[in-house]
Amino acid sequence: MYHKKTAFGRLLPLLTALMLALFSTGIIAFASTDYYPSWEEYKAAGQPANTWNDVADSIDKLMEASYQLYSRGNTEEAYTPILNAYNFYYETSGFERNVNGYSGSEVSKAELAFKTARKAVKKGEDIEKIKSNFNDLSAILHGQANHLDGLGDSGGSKLTFGEGGAASETASTTENAAQTASAETPAANSGSSPLGSGGTNVWVTFASCFAIILREGLEAILVVGAIIAYLVKSGNKDKLKHVYIGCVAAIGASFLCAWLLSLLKLANTANQEIIEGVTALTAVLVLFYVSNWMVSKAEADTWNKYIDEQVKVSAETGSVFTLAFTAFLAVFREGAEVILFYQPLLNDAKSMSYVWGGFGVGVVVLAVVFLCIRFLSVKLPIRPFFLGTSILMFIMSISFLGAGIKELIEGDVIDMTSPEWLQAIIPFNDVLNVLGIYPVLETLIPQLILIFVTLMIFVMQKFGTKNKNEAGILAIVFGGVGGHKFYLGKYGQGLVCVAFCWSGIPELLGIIQGIHYLTETTEQFEAEIAPKKKTPKKKAAKK
Repeated sequence: MYHKKTAFGRLLPLLTALMLALFSTGIIAFASTDYYPSWEEYKAAGQPANTWNDVADSIDKLMEASYQLYSRGNTEEAYTPILNAYNFYYETSGFERNVNGYSGSEVSKAELAFKTARKAVKKGEDIEKIKSNFNDLSAILHGQANHLDGLGDSGGSKLTFGEGGAASETASTTENAAQTASAETPAANSGSSPLGSGGTNVWVTFASCFAIILREGLEAILVVGAIIAYLVKSGNKDKLKHVYIGCVAAIGASFLCAWLLSLLKLANTANQEIIEGVTALTAVLVLFYVSNWMVSKAEADTWNKYIDEQVKVSAETGSVFTLAFTAFLAVFREGAEVILFYQPLLNDAKSMSYVWGGFGVGVVVLAVVFLCIRFLSVKLPIRPFFLGTSILMFIMSISFLGAGIKELIEGDVIDMTSPEWLQAIIPFNDVLNVLGIYPVLETLIPQLILIFVTLMIFVMQKFGTKNKNEAGILAIVFGGVGGHKFYLGKYGQGLVCVAFCWSGIPELLGIIQGIHYLTETTEQFEAEIAPKKKTPKKKAAKK
């Protein structure tokens, strides 16, 4: 009895030391299947981290661990390593950022492959399906790693699934080549761009930032410039200072909005995809609304009438607040769009100077344009500018819609359906990637709905007068996507219908609204849709 206690007493410190050593290295073990939860812990443990193939190899180890756990029936535990492979390896190691430097479509391909692999594990797919998905992902990652390491663009899976030397011949070749490139490519350790891959990309960043501020700024200048021109010509020059105050306040509010967005993102690093997805979808609403607003104001007469309606009341009554607020909205609306565009560009510290450089040059150009409009009475052609910008905004709406939903898919908020027949029709390339078009039903269906709604709005704007019967039929048939709202020029309400079309509520309300339109008289309908006229408030007589 004493001997047993002594043996146990000697064994206990040894077991304790072993457990402490195990957890101090950050390694997670399940029945002899171990892995490091994050890239930082992997590097800290002294694992190979000199080339991008080393990063791909580290992700392979996570997939091996996930496969071994899955094959033993530990499906819940198997999900964690494949989830960490994307969140704490592909993203945090700089792999994703550097791949994006040479091809955005390659990033999308990898992201969707990660999602497919996670989905298969989560849903308990057949073990051969799991193996196939993991092999596809490994091949994609090693192809990207080879490109970054300067070894070519092809790659193969290096997974063995516990079968010893079952790795492919291609994998063996790339492993030897990666070791040769190790000394000259220290990118994976530092997280910086590989040699020769970042020079062109930063200038693309500069051009993008310049184009964004110039495009959005021109729109704001057109609105504010028109108001200023009207006030000057109508003899209300004394009210110009209130317009300028509104503009300055809007610029300040835009920067405050940017700061709040930055804080929100820093506080939720684990949910980066969700934040980026919501930001992109918010931009879709703004872009789509402004796009249709600009089309409706493209005619010079319509534009002048709009300006008259917005300014006349304020000019006659001396309402300082209305003038300042009108200018504020004009600038802040565009400023908010700029922030939404700049949000993803401000993530890379290495290209920060190019981001602000493009912004600064754009501001200088805008200042020159404004001075020309203000003092030289230069008039921008309204119809071509509005129509061209509207088309551009619509294309960007399609792009942001696809990209935003893809981010939510990556954040596991939305499921993904990507059948093989769709992948055969829509390939991965940089052109489609810029347009936000992916072989995923969850992104394509909303994009097709948006295109349909846009075509419907375009046709409706050709109608001169609004008819109650047409409005009623549209409400009953297309109420789910806000057809009657767009027909009546209520774009904001129409967008709400589109956003909630999945719930069935807009369709139900549309049927009720349609019956209402069809049963009321023409006079009642016209009175109902007529815009509420603003009447000038009379100044109180001084006693």
